[in-house]
Amino acid sequence: MLLSADTSNDAAINNGTVKVVGGEVPQTLNKGANQSDSSSKRIIDIVVSLLALLVSAPVLVMIAILIKSTTHGPIFFRQTRTGYRGRPFRIIKFRTMTVIEDGDMIAHACRGDMRVTPVGRFLRGTSLDEIPQLFNILLGDMSLVGPRPHALAHDRHYSALLDGYNNRFLVKPGLTGLAQVRGLRGEIHDLSYMARRLDADVEYIRRWTPLFDIAIIFQTVPKMVRDRSAY
Repeated sequence: MLLSADTSNDAAINNGTVKVVGGEVPQTLNKGANQSDSSSKRIIDIVVSLLALLVSAPVLVMIAILIKSTTHGPIFFRQTRTGYRGRPFRIIKFRTMTVIEDGDMIAHACRGDMRVTPVGRFLRGTSLDEIPQLFNILLGDMSLVGPRPHALAHDRHYSALLDGYNNRFLVKPGLTGLAQVRGLRGEIHDLSYMARRLDADVEYIRRWTPLFDIAIIFQTVPKMVRDRSAY
């Protein structure tokens, strides 16, 4: 699916709402909407991210060497995404495609996508391309658990079609989330599939506790081994 968006429309807070790419975000969604200001959540984010980076350092170096030695272009892929309260930030991943898209026209990755490199196909299938987002977490742009951030073009598109889509921005976006551990990731086949993702994101915000975050993190590990919806 090819989508368009005016990425010049930056987020701004005004009159108790947050203006974002597709509309306005209500300030509360039950107690879970306050999680991004929770000291316990931030502590978990920092401690787990630092430990994960230390443990995975040799793997990160090997991946960087593979990408650089097998393809032309940068090691990392950066793209503007919508963050907490609609504020844009630059997400970082290992580059898995032959193109670097961050503009008005962005197509979802699909099965057999010719843009994906051989190394990139393995990285995407195991979610290893997402590991650099640990730096986004340390910077405070993301959390370990939360709604997965989408490209601005996709946010504008789906916020115009799905009521309550902007509720996702009441909390920080996550490296993983409830939708992901339920298998709701990969190519968007139709609008109902994105609606199911949105339902899971809102459920996560409503149910949030530090223990819920930890449970989702543990459920994410087996998904990284092999997730058939990731390509």
